[in-house]
Amino acid sequence: MNPVAKMLIIGGIMLIVIGLVWQVGGKFLNLGRLPGDIVHEKGNVRFYFPIMTSIILSIVLSLLFSLFRFFR
Repeated sequence: MNPVAKMLIIGGIMLIVIGLVWQVGGKFLNLGRLPGDIVHEKGNVRFYFPIMTSIILSIVLSLLFSLFRFFR
């Protein structure tokens, strides 16, 4: 199989799994509502910047990609 096609298939499967975990796990995990996430409300305008969630996702993805590279 073409390596680009294989990479696209694996990437698509990973996106589906991440979406399902995000949808179902959102009830149990507080991703997006962690301490350190910035929420500013004024009137009917809400500014939301998930800085702590971004940091945690970055660390988890870095660890996953380093594991994939290690077992490759």
